[in-house]
Amino acid sequence: MPPPRSGSRLEMGRIRVLVAKPGLDGHDRGAKVVARALRDAGMEVVYAGLRQTPEMIVETALAEDVQVIGLSVLSGAHSELVSRVRKLLDAEGLEQVGLVVGGTIPDADADQLRKQGVAAVFQPGASLEQIVAEVRKAGGLRA
Repeated sequence: MPPPRSGSRLEMGRIRVLVAKPGLDGHDRGAKVVARALRDAGMEVVYAGLRQTPEMIVETALAEDVQVIGLSVLSGAHSELVSRVRKLLDAEGLEQVGLVVGGTIPDADADQLRKQGVAAVFQPGASLEQIVAEVRKAGGLRA
């Protein structure tokens, strides 16, 4: 990751995170809990809400100048959705944006997501402390 710009949020220790629910999954309680934990840990959080397309997520990431995108996927479509978001980020020149994913993701799929450049995968039972620490790492800060 390149060094932070002078006066940037990252230089001041603030990470801006986009939390989004891609696909048709309509359950967002977990995403809201995580968003609040990130906010309580001092991060700026943009919550995109339910039923976001990969295109909408990347458009919001661009507009909001985020360092990290957190996707919450419970529908089982994580591989396809994450792959599409990563490709769109790369096409927009946002390769440096950290991508983390949480949800009901089997171990084999979690390994595959990491190979695609996902910084962290949170499966059921992940603690909020672990999520905060990994988002900080993905955003370029030490936990």
